[in-house]
Amino acid sequence: MTCQMVYHTGNCLNTKKPFARACKLCIEICPHQAISEYRQLDAKQCTECGACMAVCPSDGFVDRTMGKLHDYLFKEKDIVLNCPKAIPQGFEIPCLGIIDRDAWMLLMLLAEEKSVTIMTGVCAECEDRLACANSVKLFKEAHADWPDHAAISIQVRPDEGADELEKREGAKAEVPRVNLTGWKQIGRDKIEEWLPNLAAEETYTIPKSRQWLIEAVEKKTDGKIPFRALTVSDSCTSCGVCVAICPQGALQKQEDRNPDQTAEDPTKEEKIVSLRLILEPQKCVQCGRCVEICRPLALSFNQKSMSHRLLTGKILIHEGSPRYCIRCGKRIFDNTDLCLACSTSDPASPGSFFPSSNG
Repeated sequence: MTCQMVYHTGNCLNTKKPFARACKLCIEICPHQAISEYRQLDAKQCTECGACMAVCPSDGFVDRTMGKLHDYLFKEKDIVLNCPKAIPQGFEIPCLGIIDRDAWMLLMLLAEEKSVTIMTGVCAECEDRLACANSVKLFKEAHADWPDHAAISIQVRPDEGADELEKREGAKAEVPRVNLTGWKQIGRDKIEEWLPNLAAEETYTIPKSRQWLIEAVEKKTDGKIPFRALTVSDSCTSCGVCVAICPQGALQKQEDRNPDQTAEDPTKEEKIVSLRLILEPQKCVQCGRCVEICRPLALSFNQKSMSHRLLTGKILIHEGSPRYCIRCGKRIFDNTDLCLACSTSDPASPGSFFPSSNG
């Protein structure tokens, strides 16, 4: 059977914006070593546990059936999700492991209006138990941020045998493999091997589970959910590096320049007198690259109560003035008074990078 897991090359953060420390979450989490260094999926090794989906911030790996899952979640009166090892009484997902943090938040939202039940087999005995454990970890994180969310029922209801599966209405039988020989057989084997990657040409900025979450928030009665949003502290130097490094385009900057700086000397670059950082929460996937790259450690993620309007809007999170060397006038990106060149030319100067002799 064709592997349902596909890789969206254009969605991968490494493709969107190269970074010194490339994201390898999908490779590191895969319990079956089915993903190569180049994100090629070995269909024979992959069990479709969904661990790569749950950890990927930007829908690099997705399951082909996600569209059907969306329709089921929003259209059915009550929701019952079951893994292949459980009694088949609802919508079958490959594994509990496919549910990421946003998907858990979505289920919590939907549980306010209808019952939500997840049925699993005995996960401790399943080959995909690591994927399930990772998803449970994400659930606990979401629960910690939203402890008073509507209840989700999780039941261990293992399928005891093939009889139950055969009785299921509309159960799919495995299509027998056609006995081909020679070049035809080789061609079919290659197609089955390549298909998961060849079918993955879809590119979008906002991950599907985030889109679904926002869709549900819009219908929510009180209209607010807890959301981990980027915040900026007073140590920010207004350098704007975080904007340049964001692979999602979730951060933008607005600059006000002083044209008088070039009036006297046209060779000089206009100084930026004010910089504003604008955040689009719906695009932010909390990959953490901006936090990692920030030299003054001014960025962090903090829980905020957000409405649909805020989630889908643009929020001013910082306004300040860039720093310039007090000696040569060059722009500096640290909380100092001198650039590196001026500081090293006179270590005794105020704002030097070097410790004072009296220190």
